[in-house]
Amino acid sequence: MKKRGAKNKIYSAEFKIAVIMDMRNNHLGYRETARKYNIAANDSQGKDRLKDWERIYLEEGAEGLMTERRGRKSTGRPKKKLDKSVEEDLIAENQRLRMELEYLKKLSALVLAEEQEKNKKQ
Repeated sequence: MKKRGAKNKIYSAEFKIAVIMDMRNNHLGYRETARKYNIAANDSQGKDRLKDWERIYLEEGAEGLMTERRGRKSTGRPKKKLDKSVEEDLIAENQRLRMELEYLKKLSALVLAEEQEKNKKQ
């Protein structure tokens, strides 16, 4: 048993890949590899951890070991697909609003410049 309040050890992806490659190249068993790399205090924990790493490596490759798998996954609201016409309308409106905003900024700058010119003349 792990001590109360003890943190789980976090292994880097590079370490996991090196361990799995060494285990596969040298035909080592899970327990031998766990003892060699001091992966877990309890033999069954290290063996199970190595089985998981190897399964992930075989299914997803080295990139699979780099993703974080702890915690709960998001159960947020699924995104709705928009109709093509609605999406095109929204894109057009967005472009129109951006152009309008740019026009208003330039107009505001011109008005401000004119006011400053008037103040200088007075």
